[in-house]
Amino acid sequence: MSENQNKGQLVIIGGAEEKNGDAPILREFVRRAGGVKANIVIMTAATELPREVGEKYIEVFQRLGASEVRIIDTTTREDASSSTALEAIHRATGIFFTGGEQARITSILKNTEIDAAIHKRHSEGAVVAGTSAGAAVMPDKMIVEGDSQTSARLNIVEMGPGLGFLPGVVIDQHFSERGRLGRLITALVQEPVVLGFGIDENTAMVVSDGQIEVFGEGSVTIVDESEGTYNNMDQILKDEPLAVCGVKLHILPHGHKFDLKTRQPILDRQTSVTRMSVT
Repeated sequence: MSENQNKGQLVIIGGAEEKNGDAPILREFVRRAGGVKANIVIMTAATELPREVGEKYIEVFQRLGASEVRIIDTTTREDASSSTALEAIHRATGIFFTGGEQARITSILKNTEIDAAIHKRHSEGAVVAGTSAGAAVMPDKMIVEGDSQTSARLNIVEMGPGLGFLPGVVIDQHFSERGRLGRLITALVQEPVVLGFGIDENTAMVVSDGQIEVFGEGSVTIVDESEGTYNNMDQILKDEPLAVCGVKLHILPHGHKFDLKTRQPILDRQTSVTRMSVT
């Protein structure tokens, strides 16, 4: 997979993040986007309720102390060339994609002037964040939709182009809560990538300098297929079970880190493996 080469960080959220009270994940986004000097734009392309959703995030980000917060509502591709929106992105230190439907984001924004402007600001150091559907669009190939709580089969996942902020991986959200391991593995096997990330609700992975750090109350599940020994994808029909052997699985809760280049967890202290014996 390709290590992220941009100067800016990514805050990729599994959805249903806390917005009231301390709001620790959104607080971390504001902090990394400049703290009390943060200039944040909220991208509402994913939702059919842009005003309601956007205003909730405005309230949170202003309460946390961001200097300036505004909504960029793009309902058509024509909106994605708005000079007002492009100026706001040019000045932004943090760019936040809300939840909704990830296909709406790419159908409206991909390969537009706004898309190019956001990538440019990210390469210059702006923090790009997304929750739920906004998380799904971060790779160059994304899960458009798929079945949850099922075993791996080729027909349970539809893939499509993402926005490419973190290329060479697959990301799924609402992960443990909706039982999405089967669809993440299916997506991973179908795409020419080796790392899949499943992010729980109220949990985020922050990508910075080629490393990932986990924040929040859940975990990030990492499936590494780089040393996979076998799958039967070329032998089965679309509705038949997928066999996958030799993959690695890492489950990382709050505070744990992962190196994208070495594809290994970063452990700050010596750890031991305790196995329970059953009699």
